[in-house]
Parts: sequence; C-alpha cells; structure tokens
Amino acid sequence: MPTPLLTIAAAGINLGDRWLLRGGELTLHAGDRLALVGRNGAGKSSLMKLMAGRTDMDEGSLWMAPGSSVAYLPQAPHIPPGMTLRSVVTAGHDADWLGRPVPVHKAEEFLMRLGLDPDRMSDGLSGGESRRVSLARALYTEPDVLLLDEPTNHMDMPTIEWMEEMLRQHRGALLVVSHDRAFLRNLGTGIVWLHNGRLRRREGDFAQFDSWSEGIIAEEAVVLHKMDRRIAAETKWSREGISARRKRNQGRLRELEALRLERARTGGITQRAMKMETGPAEGGGQLVLEAIDLSVSVPLPPTGDASTADNSTGDVSETARRQLLNHFNMLVRRSDRIGIVGPNGIGKSTLVRVLLGLASPDGGRVRQGFGLNPAYFDQQRSALDRNSSPWTVLTGGSSDMIEIVGQQKHVTAYLRDFLFDDHKMTQKVATLSGGEQNRLLLAKLFAETHNFLVLDEPTNDLDMETLDLLQEVIAEYDGTILIVSHDRDFLDRTVTSLLAFEGETKVSAHAGGYTEYLERRTAAIARRAARESGIDGGKGNRKANGRSGGRSGGRTAQKPTGNRTAKLSFKDRHALDTLPGEIEALEGEIAGLEARLADPAFFTSDPDGFTAAADRLAAARAEKDAKEARWLDAAAAEEALQAGSAG
Repeated sequence: MPTPLLTIAAAGINLGDRWLLRGGELTLHAGDRLALVGRNGAGKSSLMKLMAGRTDMDEGSLWMAPGSSVAYLPQAPHIPPGMTLRSVVTAGHDADWLGRPVPVHKAEEFLMRLGLDPDRMSDGLSGGESRRVSLARALYTEPDVLLLDEPTNHMDMPTIEWMEEMLRQHRGALLVVSHDRAFLRNLGTGIVWLHNGRLRRREGDFAQFDSWSEGIIAEEAVVLHKMDRRIAAETKWSREGISARRKRNQGRLRELEALRLERARTGGITQRAMKMETGPAEGGGQLVLEAIDLSVSVPLPPTGDASTADNSTGDVSETARRQLLNHFNMLVRRSDRIGIVGPNGIGKSTLVRVLLGLASPDGGRVRQGFGLNPAYFDQQRSALDRNSSPWTVLTGGSSDMIEIVGQQKHVTAYLRDFLFDDHKMTQKVATLSGGEQNRLLLAKLFAETHNFLVLDEPTNDLDMETLDLLQEVIAEYDGTILIVSHDRDFLDRTVTSLLAFEGETKVSAHAGGYTEYLERRTAAIARRAARESGIDGGKGNRKANGRSGGRSGGRTAQKPTGNRTAKLSFKDRHALDTLPGEIEALEGEIAGLEARLADPAFFTSDPDGFTAAADRLAAARAEKDAKEARWLDAAAAEEALQAGSAG
C-alpha cells in the first residue's frame, strides 16, 4: 500500500459570495502523479496554495505525514534579490544535518538545463526566468510532495521533455496544473477534477479525461433538469393552493425551500461560456510571402547566455554575432497552416519578425504577396498598452461600439465573450493576469480584419477550455496561419506542416503535425545510429557490402539512379527564374492603376480612360494570379525533386 503523504478532509474555500470548494476530499500517496484540472476560476491555484500551507481553508482539515516536505511552484513566484541563482536554489538545503556542505552540482545542472547561468544574480529576472528558478529549486529539494502550477509555461519542447523524465523519476507525490495535454498524457497516473466546487478523482491516463468529464456533465444536466421541473411544479402549487391550505402544508413549503437550496448548491458555480470568432480572410492572392536567401544573425549577449537572442530585432552591430539563419528559403501559400518549433533562443520569433517586416535580415529579402494583411500575436504582448484598460485597448477610447465580423457590438458584451468581469474592463492592463492579457490580445486581433494569422506562443497562461475554443477558431479560419508553439498537442490539432529549427542554422520542413515530425526524427536518429554501428540495411546490405569490397561503416544503401539524375524541366526552371520579376512588375502596375482609379476626378475628367484603366486592372490581376499559380506549380515540382533526392 503506498504511503499517504498529505490529506485534506471536508475542505472548504469561501470567497464571500460563493464557495470555491466545499467538502473537498483528497489524499496524495507516494508514487501519485496527478493532473489537477478545472476551468479558469474554478479554484485550482487556491487549492494548490492551501495544500502548500500558503493559505488557510475556511473549513475542514489538512494532514501531513510526520517529517514529510512540500515544494510548490506558483504561477508568479517571488525570487529574493541580491543572490546568485545557485544560492536561490540551494538556500536551506546546502548543508546536511551535521552542518557539512553538500554538493551543489545538481542545482547547477538543473539551472543550466533550464537555460540559466548559476552565477547570474537574481535581480531583474523576467517572469519566465523566475518560474524556471523556482522550478529548479522545487526539483533540487526532492520533496515528498511536489505541487506544480503550470510548469510548462514559457518552456521549450526539449526542456518540457526533460522535465517529464525528471518528474517520472520522482518517488513522492506529484500534483500538477497544466494546459499542456501532451505533458499530462505522458506524465499523469490519475486525474483530479475541480468542478462546481467539488473534487473528483479518477485513476488512469489523462487521455480519458474528456469522455469521463463529459459523462459527468451529461448526468448533472439530467439531474438539474429533473430538479428544475420539480421546483417549477412545487412553486406553481404553492402559489395556487397555499392560501386555502396554509396550516396543513407548511412542511411541503419547507421542502420546497430545501429543494431550492439544494439546486443552488448543485449548480452552485455558474460558468460563463467563452465565445471567440474571427471573420473571413479577405483579399490577398495565392502567394502570401516568400523568403529568398535569408541570412539573419543577432548580437551575442555579454553574459554568453543566448536565452534572450530570440527576442532580438536582428539589427546589425559591430559586436560578436550568432548566426540564426543562413541562405534560408521559404514559400507560404494561401491557406497554409505552418507550425514553427525549436528550442528557446534559436531564432523562431526573430524569423517571424523578419517575415512580417518588423526586423531586417542581414542578407536576402522577403517578398510579401499582394493584399497581405497580417494579425500578429506577439508573445511579449507589445500591442497592449499596459497603462490602458481593456476597454480603451479595443476602442481607442473614442467609442463604446466595435465592429465584429461585420456587425456592430458593444465593447462590454464583446469583453464578456472573452470572460472579462465588468470591473476588470476599466482596470489597467498591467493589473491583469497573464491569461487575461492573452485573452485580451486575442480579442483585439479577432476584432481586426486580416488574412494572415501569426501566433507566437499563444498557449501560455490559457486554460484548456480557451485552448479548445482557439483551436476551433483556427480550424474554421479560411486564411493563412503561422504558429510558434511548444505545445505539442496544440500543434497537432492546428497545423499541417512544420518548420523545425534543429541547431547550427539548420531549419527543416516537414509535412504533418508535431507527432509525425517526432516519429520521423526518431526514426532518422535510429537509422543514423545503425549506420554508425555498421548494421544499417540488415543482412542483405552487409552481404552486398562484402561483395563490393567490404567498405566500413555499413554505408551501402544506394539511392535509386533516378533520384540522382532527375532534373527540373526547362519550362519549370524558366518559370522559377523569370516569373518572380514579372509578378513584381505586375504588382507595381496594379498598385499604380488602383491609385489612379481611387482619384474621384479621374472618371469626371476622362471617363474613357477610367474605363480602360479599370479593364486593365482586372486583366492585370488575372494575369498576376495566373503567373503566381504557374510559379507555385514549378516551385512544388522543385520541392518534390529535392525531397526525393534527400530521401
């Protein structure tokens, strides 16, 4: 029987106007790895704080096994200033019970694995860096009970995968809040669901949560429907019959009142449904943008820590620089859904900024298609004025109405769709939580007209329900989508191809989502290891190897001759060489014609010329579309040949 380490019994958390938790029962045993799930505002963080001893419950009890310890990673940890990060992690645990110093190499290993310099001072840490320091401390102390509130926020995939392995080795109890479904599936052995003020526990894989929770919600709906019908019938009776039977039916009235109270408790916490939609992607041609021979570098930080390089603008300086991209080429077509993955600091955000024209490359250029209208979700939230309110962020302070999907809507109603309470609509953005700021930025973007949706780390601080809704919006969006994310499940649900940064300026394109990419990458690593060990290709290849002179290393797998000799046709090569210039010339002509036709005096002064210009504009647009389509066909043929030669 596993050792019980922590128990809460009949636990209650009261907010004054309602109970966040009532009658909560939960025991954590050694070996438990539990996912704590629930909607935003359900009380997950409050429950974590209660179990960590950071706050008191309003009713109930908390029991800890004698001698056991608890470590807690909050969403916004406080890191004491004036200390090295090494000292922050080891504080209180840098000596044994006899006062002898203990090795700190594990603390240094954790910090470096999380992208932090152990000798760095704790002053001036960003929110994400503070979370990584706090996580390193939680892991270093090896507690009996480990409570983690959104540990994957601001972490890249290699770090998340490393963290999964570390937490699987934890011998105590683990309770984790996370929106990362892949993280919870890979790690969890059970689920704790905080729903309508109650705690429910289920053993098993997190993949079973959706069907389990939907079944409970369906059962609750049936119970509430029956209760509502009974209350309605009893209320009708009370109004019609009470005057004639007042004395004899006081008991029945008391039962009605008790039934109403039970109904309030059963459906006690009313959850508002979030609404999110974006209008049709209007304008633009088949070519969204093209990166041509891009080279991008960033200055090396003075400390040698590259963790901030990804947020650089890429401006050229005389200092030492790190190359992020070298002769990079990329084509984005209309309706593409592209994900970008790679470790923190490798250049993902910098590439996005260069593609959008917000930063300049060292070499090469970006050609944007006609009518491109991007909407950019910046992970730094620079589009939000921290001193403004959500109301003024959306309206500019000039009106109380905004246009959403072609219809006028009051800003209060729109903000309520994104789960903003009325009193928060006029607060400063700086006072909002990270999740609220992300929801506000999504609300701002979806109120705008665009045909190219660019999302840089949109999943941080969002709960699962919001992520599910965002995935639905993306699925229905008829424009082009580019997403930078470390959320593997989110990428699998939203993109159809990936750009993977794999180090040393190497960026590879892959069809499918992250799972397919990981499978191909794992298979490629296995093949490379087999080649290096001399067993590639099995017995047949080894025999062929011997017959051909016994070359070492097992490098006998020969590509088909056709792959080496296949060439692009003359017509396709000619199209690739000449059409970009022709398309660019047409774009210039179209812009000039549009400017002429926009002049109100043109038609009055020269109606025949106006008609001729309008006819030429229509013809130029059709010609440009045809040339773009031909160029895309030729580019696809070239990509197919390159893929064949690479395989």
